Amino acid sequence: MSLRGDLADAWHDLVVGGRCVGCGRPGRLLCRDCHAELPQEARPSPPTPAPPGIVPAFAAGPYEGTLKQLVIGLKEHQLLGLRRPLAGLLALSVLEAMAQTGAGLTILVPVPSRRSSVRERGLDSTAAITSGAAAMLRRRGVGVRHHRLLRTRPGVADQAGLDSRQRQANLDGSITCPASGIRTLARTIPRATFIVCDDVITTGATAREAQRALESVGLGVKAIATVAATQRRSHVQM
Repeated sequence: MSLRGDLADAWHDLVVGGRCVGCGRPGRLLCRDCHAELPQEARPSPPTPAPPGIVPAFAAGPYEGTLKQLVIGLKEHQLLGLRRPLAGLLALSVLEAMAQTGAGLTILVPVPSRRSSVRERGLDSTAAITSGAAAMLRRRGVGVRHHRLLRTRPGVADQAGLDSRQRQANLDGSITCPASGIRTLARTIPRATFIVCDDVITTGATAREAQRALESVGLGVKAIATVAATQRRSHVQM
């Protein structure tokens, strides 16, 4: 992100009024102490159970604590100053995915948001942090680019509150990859591989559908990279 963009974000958050999303301390949206405690590396984080055929998934950490509040702060409250730390966390997952899958020149493809959600929130947070992660990695000499290749079909319901089967049924055939984007990539980057990017991986249904849409037009998906992964907990009867 540019210095101008960072200043605009800081001004927006100052006007709105800020406190750390991690500890609640007034001031910065992410205080120095909480920033220092963010993960420094990503790891494999497959959903359990995993949808059939899903590629390896990676996350910087579990969807809890400060990571959860970062995601909610940007997505639900438009705290724009959180784009940079979230992009940095996603970049960790992309690096780990590229290292473990042997990806070369890589295109980061954000999971598409429903148009109604983007209109309501005034922000496509997944696209924003994917773009930011790509920019960070390019500055470090990593061969990545960012392309918004996917679109959602009308009629997709909000995923909140749906179990894994309901999510899968809701998402079957819901994401498409328009031909115009494919033609552009074929001309400019004929040998690229692809990583699907999202803020959180839960059941894996959304990421798997995005993977399917890309593969249906002949694009090779190597991995899924996310900021955080939900943790399934078994309930033990006492």
